[in-house]
Amino acid sequence: MPDIVRHTLSGLLVILLTSGLSAYADVETSEQELTPATQGELPLQALRNFADVFNQIRQSYVEEVDDETLLENAIRGMLSGLDPHSDYLDASSFEDLQNHTNGEFGGLGIEVGMENGFIKVVSPIDDTPADRAGIQSGDLIIQIDNKPIKGLNLQEAVTLMRGPAGSKTILTILRNGVSAPFEVPLKRDVITVASVRGELLEPGYGYIRISQFQSRTGEDLQKELAKLNAGRKELQGLILDLRNNPGGLLQASVHVVNEFIDEGLIVYTQGRLPNAYSRFMANDSKPANSTPLVVLINGGSASASEIVAGALQDHRRAVIIGTRSFGKGSVQTVLPLSEESAIKLTTARYFTPSGRSIQAQGIEPDIIVERARIETLAPGIEITEADLAGHLGSGDGQESTSVSRKAEKGQREGLAADDNQVYEALNLLKGMYIMSMPKTASSDINTP
Repeated sequence: MPDIVRHTLSGLLVILLTSGLSAYADVETSEQELTPATQGELPLQALRNFADVFNQIRQSYVEEVDDETLLENAIRGMLSGLDPHSDYLDASSFEDLQNHTNGEFGGLGIEVGMENGFIKVVSPIDDTPADRAGIQSGDLIIQIDNKPIKGLNLQEAVTLMRGPAGSKTILTILRNGVSAPFEVPLKRDVITVASVRGELLEPGYGYIRISQFQSRTGEDLQKELAKLNAGRKELQGLILDLRNNPGGLLQASVHVVNEFIDEGLIVYTQGRLPNAYSRFMANDSKPANSTPLVVLINGGSASASEIVAGALQDHRRAVIIGTRSFGKGSVQTVLPLSEESAIKLTTARYFTPSGRSIQAQGIEPDIIVERARIETLAPGIEITEADLAGHLGSGDGQESTSVSRKAEKGQREGLAADDNQVYEALNLLKGMYIMSMPKTASSDINTP
C-alpha cells in the first residue's frame, strides 16, 4: 500500500472516530465521546481493499482526480449508504443548514429526502414557489432541468434546485395516481418561512398553523395564543395544524408541547452511545394552556411535528386527526471534520412518552380523516316558520332570519369545501365543548 494512501486513510479514520459532536437542526445538542469499546477492531482486509481501490482510481481513471476529492467522495458514499438522512456537509451545505433553521434560505421551498435513488418530497413549505406550483408530499422528483436525478446524492440534487432568486428551473415529477411523469416550471425565490400563524375560524374557535420548527417557534406560538385569547370571546377550542410540517429543531418541538402540558415526559432518544439517551420533560414553571385541542397531521408531518403529535396523544391532551404521519423518527447530529466541513450522522431514535418508536412507524391519528373534496347537495327551496308572513316571535327576544341563517351556512360550506380536515376538526371541537358544559340543573328548566 503506498505510504501517501496509508497516511491519508489513517488521518481520515482518526477524524471520523474522534470528532466531538455538536448538534444543529433537528437534532439533540450534546457532547458525545467514542470509547475504545465502541470503536472495536478495524477490518484490516476491508481497509486494504479500500486503499487498493483508491490507488487504482488515482492511477487508472480516465481523468486525473486529486486525493482530496476522492476522499471526500468516499465519505459521501459511506454516509449515503447508511440511511436517507446521514450526509456530508461542505461549507456551503453547512451554511444552508443554518439559514434553513433560522427561517430564511434560497430555493424552491421543498423539504426532500431520498427514495430508491430519486428525490422524494416530504412536504412543500407554505407560501413558497413549490407550494404555489402544486408540489405535493410524496411526489418523486426524477429530473431537474432535464438532468436525471438517478446517481446523484441528496446534497448534489439539492444544489441543482438552488439558485439566485428569480431564476427558473423545471422539475420532472412522478406522482402516485398519475400515469406519466409531468413537468413543473418554477421560479426560485428567497424562502422566508413564518414558523407560526394563527386566526379565529369562528368566535371562540382558534386555528394555529406551525409550518416548521425553528429557533423562535415556541416564542411565536405563545404570541399567537395570546392574540387568540385576547378576543371578545374566550377560546372554547383550538386546532393545531402540523400537516406538511417537515420538522426542524428538537428543542422547538419540546417548547410547543410544553405550552399544553404541565408535567411528564415529552420525548426521549436512544442510541448506541451512552450520551445518545436523553429525556425531555415538561416544565411546570407556568400553567399550561388548557383549551380543548385538536391536532392535524398527514403524510407530510415529519420529525419534530411527530414528536409534538405523539406527546400530546400519549398525554391525552389532544385528539389527533388526519392521516398517518411520515415516520421520520431519527436524530441527526452534526460532527465537525474541520472549520469548513462536517458530517450529519444519524445517532439515535425518537420515542414518544409511552415508548412508541416514531421511526418508520409514524403517528396514527385517533380519527382518520382523508383529504377530500366535499360538495354540499342542493336542498332546493327552504322555507321555515321564520319566513312566513306574520309569524310569531320566539318570545325570548332573539330573532333569526333566513338571510342570517344562509350566511352562516355559506360560511360553513366554504370551509368544508376549502379544507375538509379543518372542517371536521372544528366540528369535533364544538362537540367537545358542548359535552364539557355543566349539566343544566332540573330547577333551571322551565316546565309548562
